[in-house]
Amino acid sequence: MSLPPRAGKLRRMSPEEIEAHCMALPGTTRVVQWGGSHVYKVGGKVFAIYAGRRDGVTVKCADAETAEFLIEIGAAVRAPHLPRGGWISVTADAEALDERLQVSYETVRAGLPKAAREALE
Repeated sequence: MSLPPRAGKLRRMSPEEIEAHCMALPGTTRVVQWGGSHVYKVGGKVFAIYAGRRDGVTVKCADAETAEFLIEIGAAVRAPHLPRGGWISVTADAEALDERLQVSYETVRAGLPKAAREALE
């Protein structure tokens, strides 16, 4: 599955930039799993997946409605292996992807138990 092409010249985030952004967030760990995908976690919970293909980066939206909206306007597609719970795959310019990664991290972090959240501060 690939994302629809976007008009205009966008500066895409490189794999190194994705890694740097994710790893700069407090408490982030990275594992390589699921066929070589780079999986970024906070408190042991996934917040971003980069498979190294043109499928984009899989992230969690703050809610299912936002995910549906982004899919409807063509800014994202349903995450191939996470069809529920507000997960999407996005290929976007660096600024938009930066924001989506941040929202995903904050959404997953907010769902952690209080003690786990406090341990990250």
